[in-house]
Amino acid sequence: MERDRMKFEPKHLDFELSPFTGLTRDTWIDAAKYLLSGIFKNIENIEAPVVMPRYETKITYPSKDAPMWRIKAEYFEGLARSFFIAAPLIHIEPQLTLNGINIRDYYKKQVLCAVTPGEKNYVLNYSDMRKLDASNNPNACYQQTVETAALVICLWLSRDEIWDTYTKEEKDRIAAFLTDFAHSNTVPQNWRLFNMLDMAFLYMNGYPIDEDIMRDHAQNILGYYVGDGWYRDGQCFDYYSCWAFNMYTAIWNNWYGYEKEPYIASRFEENSNELMKTYPDFFDRDGFTNMWGRSGIYRNAATGAFDGNLLMRESSIDPGLARRICSGSLLQFLTRDDFLWEGVPTLGFYGPFAPLLQGYSCAESPMWLAKALLCLHFPKDHPFWTARESGGTFEQLKKNETKVTTLDGPGLCFANHEANGITELRTAKVMKAKDDEHGMWNYSKLVYSTKFPWESKPAPDVESQQYVLEFLPEKKYHKGNVTLWHGESDGVLYRRQVFDYEMETEDHWRTVMNLADFAVPCGIFRADKIRMYRRPLRLTLGSFGFPDNGTEIIHREMDGYKAVILKGYDHTGKEKQLAFTIMDGWSDIKIINSEGTNPDSRRSIVIYAETVRDKQYGYEPYFLFSQTITKESLEDFSEDEIFPVDSIVYTDPQGCGGYGPVTINFKDGTKKVVDFSQIESKLSL
Repeated sequence: MERDRMKFEPKHLDFELSPFTGLTRDTWIDAAKYLLSGIFKNIENIEAPVVMPRYETKITYPSKDAPMWRIKAEYFEGLARSFFIAAPLIHIEPQLTLNGINIRDYYKKQVLCAVTPGEKNYVLNYSDMRKLDASNNPNACYQQTVETAALVICLWLSRDEIWDTYTKEEKDRIAAFLTDFAHSNTVPQNWRLFNMLDMAFLYMNGYPIDEDIMRDHAQNILGYYVGDGWYRDGQCFDYYSCWAFNMYTAIWNNWYGYEKEPYIASRFEENSNELMKTYPDFFDRDGFTNMWGRSGIYRNAATGAFDGNLLMRESSIDPGLARRICSGSLLQFLTRDDFLWEGVPTLGFYGPFAPLLQGYSCAESPMWLAKALLCLHFPKDHPFWTARESGGTFEQLKKNETKVTTLDGPGLCFANHEANGITELRTAKVMKAKDDEHGMWNYSKLVYSTKFPWESKPAPDVESQQYVLEFLPEKKYHKGNVTLWHGESDGVLYRRQVFDYEMETEDHWRTVMNLADFAVPCGIFRADKIRMYRRPLRLTLGSFGFPDNGTEIIHREMDGYKAVILKGYDHTGKEKQLAFTIMDGWSDIKIINSEGTNPDSRRSIVIYAETVRDKQYGYEPYFLFSQTITKESLEDFSEDEIFPVDSIVYTDPQGCGGYGPVTINFKDGTKKVVDFSQIESKLSL
């Protein structure tokens, strides 16, 4: 598939104000115009809807036999999400014209078309969709509900230029459309915030709302909170806590909550400030966003939480640090030549990447990354634009130091490595269906790296940063679809991964790996323990997927341990290096070449370890030791970095690790003790 091969080239740079990125408010304005101009080159005239060219039709919607309400959802998604990019620009530059179309006039007209029955671009209100929906589901809700929230935010951002210029009849027409959604069914998770924003906008503009419905949604949102600034969204923890809960609640507070629900508003503000204590460390030294969780196509929308905090009456984030991260993440995506297809952000994380996609997305969905651009509503004299960029944690770390942050509430642990500037994330509290490979890629990887985005399945029996289990001789492969959280003890993170979990059988609690891992200067060291109810079995464990654009492969051995080192380059030409070392418990280390499974590059390599346990009840090695380290250069790792272990000391005389603590002595004189004896007492989901 041909790509644009265009990339954003920043101008208006100021390395005094922004010593890390050089980006200024003017650069951000240019970035917004860059995105919007690509969209508008696909819009022929002021009458045309925001329906973009589409290259993917098997996963994303609408399908060829989609119902009318689904087709109309794409119209509304394109309108609302592109408006998110346009609205701040309309306020800054009302006469902005792209592809011969005045942007302000376009959105003023198309918003009215979207809410008006009989218009060609009418997107259907909730009541009309219920009439067309043959499912008769009393709890039915529709994609359009999501987009109403974007619509009201954009009308607020461009209030002077659009909303205030409508006649009373036109405002009433929009309000009636919003009222129908605001008081109707929604999904019982982050979607409640969409209804809350619709009602808040109506209230702010003098329209009646049902305050009991508002209060019910708000108390439910508050009830999803688990601590550390994170909310449980359905069952999941992911960036929705950051680009939904901690952004929309700030807007709701300003429109409604501070005045009408001060207790709930104060809690939302407290929670946002709690998030800000650790959220900057979720990003790496360059400000890169990790590829983790669903909706990865929204990319740097994850930085919208900083904007949300700055909207609170009492915000706690350092604005210079916030801008440094927001700018770094913006550059992460916009400066790549594979980011756009026909002028529109691809359905992927970088270039097109089908394994990332979900059925609720369409060609216009990636425009949701515009939440990162919400900061353009801050005036030029706001501290977000005037404060000097700060490097935060990465400026404070000593040489080869790693800062580890562990959050028990959402089950997240992230490590900031000074040695390579990378941030690595370890997650738990994950439950997916046993056949949901997509869900496991997004949530169940053992480690997520800001510089090595997750790779999908290169082979049936190999996954990157996942165990694959095969009960011999069945030739069927099983993966961990549930990850339980124990927490950190003496610098070691303990989790449990369950294979093929289901409620129909009791095998679920017996087919597990006990996970223990800890940070080393350039990566993560693993000391995991097999806990299976049946054998013989074969296990594999892949390292990170490595972009293959010409790769040097080096094999090393020392004291019975084996390692493979990869040296090469990512799609942009940046140097990359990875070393995967296997120790006790593993029998061999191999590599596999793949195509179409890596989000950075078409070709990739995955190093993996393998081992077999032959006896059903034999006392064989239980522990599996391995290490993955990476860096953003081709400078050799030292021998002690690749082979850091001096000795592994077991409690049992057989040296299998069946019982008792295991001590890992390192060549630098440090040691770690891994002890699973208390893991049963504190497992949580």
